Amino acid sequence: MTVSDARLADLFLDMQAAERGAARNTLDAYARDLADYLSYLAERGERAATATPATIRGFLASLDERGLKASSAARRLSAVRQFHKFLYTEGHAASEPTASSKGPKREQGLPKVMSTDEVDRLLRVAREAAEREDASPAERSRAVRMHCLLELLYATGLRVSELVSLPRSAARSREAFMIVRGKGRKERLVPLGAAAMESCRLWLEHLGAAPGPWLFPAESEAGHLTRQAFARDLKTIAAMAGLRADRVSPHVLRHAFASHLLQNGADLRVVQELLGHADIATTQIYTHVLDERLKGIVRDLHPMSEA
Repeated sequence: MTVSDARLADLFLDMQAAERGAARNTLDAYARDLADYLSYLAERGERAATATPATIRGFLASLDERGLKASSAARRLSAVRQFHKFLYTEGHAASEPTASSKGPKREQGLPKVMSTDEVDRLLRVAREAAEREDASPAERSRAVRMHCLLELLYATGLRVSELVSLPRSAARSREAFMIVRGKGRKERLVPLGAAAMESCRLWLEHLGAAPGPWLFPAESEAGHLTRQAFARDLKTIAAMAGLRADRVSPHVLRHAFASHLLQNGADLRVVQELLGHADIATTQIYTHVLDERLKGIVRDLHPMSEA
């Protein structure tokens, strides 16, 4: 079944909202940029799923002909590049045509990161909600599930797509680790702390003999909790914890997992393995954390540093 370009754009925007926690203004900008790109494709009788590097070069040339500023062209290319990366990783396209496309160089922003105190507050509020004795059965089920999701996400740094699609068997091991199948169906081991293991035990106990293979079953097309539903519930628990909703998302918690490990001395290669990054260059966005830690080591331990 062929999926229309408009539907693919909608799926991409849903992912940006759910996984990246993109703000409304950001989503509107993506929508405008993609509408322009899809209009260009339609005029030439092309489809996003079969676009080639020549297609991307032609689109960039059209931006130049229209006199767009370099910053506007760079933003549009960024949106198109992320869109095609999404199509490729989600299996909607056989190739990624923007890899060789170059636009005006832009400084890469640092990821949003929650402090350890903010994460502790979020987890505490989620745990308290799960332990409420006056909650209705539906409220308690939702709260116990959310507590388990948050404990697992912060303990493992899983991608939200990996988290919501965990099989129930992944949480039944008595070992302090979990086997995760990530991008490219590659498997990796991720360690589990005591809190995450206990939250899994309580959630499995709550699930009982519920049918289906998923750890987080739901009435969705896939049969498990969707990324969008988890992201929405996360905004609610963030507000309960007194945190700004636009600063909390599944992806931000994944960033917190990586950044907090590095702050406490973890090796970048170890974090790369835990995050499931194929290339360490992807993990190097966190080197700002290492830079601060190394400065602190020199300041505190070097014999010639000032007292």
